[in-house]
Amino acid sequence: MASGKGNTNAAGILQAIYQAVFTDLSTLLANAGSPLTTLYVSLHTANPGATGNQSTSEAAYTSYARQAVARTTGGWTLTSETITNAAAINFPAATGGSETETYVGIGTASSGSGILLWFGALTSPLAVSSGITPVIAIGQLSITEA
Repeated sequence: MASGKGNTNAAGILQAIYQAVFTDLSTLLANAGSPLTTLYVSLHTANPGATGNQSTSEAAYTSYARQAVARTTGGWTLTSETITNAAAINFPAATGGSETETYVGIGTASSGSGILLWFGALTSPLAVSSGITPVIAIGQLSITEA
């Protein structure tokens, strides 16, 4: 038997996670007591994998920090079953160290292990060294649920 999500369900999950908008289908995901209002985007030097967490293979250049993105329509744009970043995601400029970022992740914590919700390979590896400011342009972080 084939399995999958209906389009409305997929969009509802994306809305709940990235925009904190709850429809009848996504209300099941709501934590009405204290919902997360922010997700954190991370850079990784290797695939963190499905069993990894936010710190698995995470960037470690000097001054690196995960970047907060609000769970709102101002943080994420939804089109059909695809969610994209609504604004540029600017990481701190490297003040030391040298490494190549090959993956991006989205999770629940500003630091530490955190829950890794999604991850994927960057379209092009990003060489980071002193003076380089990694940026994910508007609409370049894209996740499709289908």
